[in-house]
Amino acid sequence: MIETYKYLSKILEVDSGFLEGLDKEMSAILGKSDVLEKVALENEALINRTLNLLDSNQKSAEHIRMILREISLLHEKFFIDFLEIIEGRNRFEKAVNIAKKIAKVDKGIFLKKELAEKFLLQREAPNLLKYLNCKNMEEVLTRYDVFEIWSALRFVESNEWMHQTFEEIYKNLNVDDFEEREIQIKVLGEEWHDVAQKFVAKKHHNVSHLKEFGIIFLNQIAENIPGKFLRDFALILHYTHEINFYSKMFLKYLNSYDFNEKFKSLLRGDVLEIKDISNLSKFQWLIVQRYLWKENSKDPRLFIQRVNPESLHWARGEKDLGLISGVGKKLDLNLWHNLDWVGGVFSDGEDQIVSFDLEDNVMSAVSFAEGKNEYFNYHQREAMWTKIFCEYVGGEEKMEEILINHFFDGLVDFKKI
Repeated sequence: MIETYKYLSKILEVDSGFLEGLDKEMSAILGKSDVLEKVALENEALINRTLNLLDSNQKSAEHIRMILREISLLHEKFFIDFLEIIEGRNRFEKAVNIAKKIAKVDKGIFLKKELAEKFLLQREAPNLLKYLNCKNMEEVLTRYDVFEIWSALRFVESNEWMHQTFEEIYKNLNVDDFEEREIQIKVLGEEWHDVAQKFVAKKHHNVSHLKEFGIIFLNQIAENIPGKFLRDFALILHYTHEINFYSKMFLKYLNSYDFNEKFKSLLRGDVLEIKDISNLSKFQWLIVQRYLWKENSKDPRLFIQRVNPESLHWARGEKDLGLISGVGKKLDLNLWHNLDWVGGVFSDGEDQIVSFDLEDNVMSAVSFAEGKNEYFNYHQREAMWTKIFCEYVGGEEKMEEILINHFFDGLVDFKKI
């Protein structure tokens, strides 16, 4: 029999008494009981199912981490082989073409293309002009796709230029500046290769996005380290759902009197600052739209109840990924669906947390290939908190609705919804 609070507290790295108090408070407000017990039992069942599928009888942390890394690399190899039958001139175009087919999202509302051009004419980009050997922005726009230019600005211009431009061009937006269109996934041309290498070296991936324009872009830079290609493809799918989510946010708040400030806040990824977490009641859940662990692993907000939209985007992206299946269960990418939030505590002399999330395991595989031997589980921990929130509110669609409605409060107060 699972001791629910003790079991989950180890995985979430919080005190079991804190979880028990949280559960009692939430149960009293929502009239739901046994939510955490249900999550704990499902977590354990998914761990056992996965280990049985992978024929693992050993239960040491290191062994399980090893087989999860190995299966992620096997899936990458299968995926690359699968791309041979997909249309495209190279591996990058093939990946983009399959992503367009399997990502299940609707059209969104984004800034108009002509506005993207207008902004560029208003803000001369000196580094861009020098790099392309162009006299002015008019010449740039006649020679290159406007969304490729916006994508490239991120790794051509200085941070100071980007911040100044950001503040200048997004201060007076209105309803007429937006239009409905499909999310676009673009492979940047070879002309951006040299300068994009710096971006890839800094970000450690060759994929990024522009939420305001509904654009995902992929640099044609091969990172010949096992795990990176599958990780970047999963990131494309993730960004597709992230952009779709933020489009819903744009639409929700477009007529707000302070839309321009809200719009900039969304693009910055602002998170509510809490100086004293003891002032937060257990029925108040933080909305955290970034991975705080990457910035500060001791951030106090990592030790309280929260919901992270990023986890929702990853869950949906990994569900899309599962549409690609192989010749046997071990080569079925659907293996990773619904494992994003799953984690277990296993012993190697001392208790260690093992993440079953695809992104954590691919990142760990990359780290091992680079000789760093780092192990990651922060995606899984955020996803488990989001799973718990989802169970309390009654499902994924309801969770998304609540997130959108309360996003700018910075938290969800269950006594007010």
